[in-house]
Amino acid sequence: MAPRLRGCLVGAVVAGGLFLLGLALLLPRGSQRAGPEPVISASATPSPSQAAEVVDERRLDARRLELTIRSPALGNETTKVRLLLPRGWESRRDWPVLWLLHGGLDDHTSWTARTDVEALTRGTGVMVVMPDGGRCGSYSDWWNGGDGGPPRWETYHLRELLPLLESRYRAGRERAIAGYSMGGQGAMLYAAKGMFKAAASFSGAVNITAPGVPQAVMAGTTVGCFGTDWKRVWGDPEEQRPVWRAHNPYDLAEKLKGVELYVAAGEGDLVEDLANRAARSFAARLDDLGIPVRTHFYRGGHNHTYWQRELHRAYPMLVSAIGAR
Repeated sequence: MAPRLRGCLVGAVVAGGLFLLGLALLLPRGSQRAGPEPVISASATPSPSQAAEVVDERRLDARRLELTIRSPALGNETTKVRLLLPRGWESRRDWPVLWLLHGGLDDHTSWTARTDVEALTRGTGVMVVMPDGGRCGSYSDWWNGGDGGPPRWETYHLRELLPLLESRYRAGRERAIAGYSMGGQGAMLYAAKGMFKAAASFSGAVNITAPGVPQAVMAGTTVGCFGTDWKRVWGDPEEQRPVWRAHNPYDLAEKLKGVELYVAAGEGDLVEDLANRAARSFAARLDDLGIPVRTHFYRGGHNHTYWQRELHRAYPMLVSAIGAR
């Protein structure tokens, strides 16, 4: 599929939730009924209630290692994560880590398949972690009518996968995170937990309660994940307003104090224009709180051409924050 067409599809799905959600998808973390969860210390590694199990490990080439994991948080379904290993990976046990989150309708292969991230990181002593986040996962534990339960993407990523990588795959506790579209929202949500020293959002869903956005989320989820009730993610945007706010980077902005931040978005198509407005309001909120943020607003659409460029712009900040060279 041509990049431009693919970008439009992502956008459509995104448009709804993705823009903010990055893809339409959107929808995260619903198991929270009220306010945001307590922030987890950046120096601490959360302990999972049940351990995820590695059921397959494949070395694709000198740097790419792909894991298949069975996750209790995902209802014991299997999911994948792709790692880019630094040179001399086996020589130390605590490599600085950069998490890269994909957008809606994409998967754990998207960053390596559609950007030059392998070349960009080749000479840097950093481990790159690219987990699957679901086509419509929105990097959240779904609300599911107030009952919670799977899919619990946030729990899987932060309480199952992260400790697993540190205990078995030489990942250290110096962490940065970045993502595009739905993944841009996820990057800021995870950074608000206090576990990452730097975070970057490219065309991300960083203000999901802005006018028109809940409707976009509904449309995006319906189109991008056909057959899925869009209210499973965060519930109704009015009736479950606290749940929506608990998954909204704009409302969690104060929890980003001390995190190195980068926010970028373009103007050039319907989805990207929506992301742009969200990014500007999010950046303004950070400014009101006295929280420094580097921004880049430009002419360009909702596609990987620009997300690759923004990763290059944010990369020095991201790796510097975690001491990678």
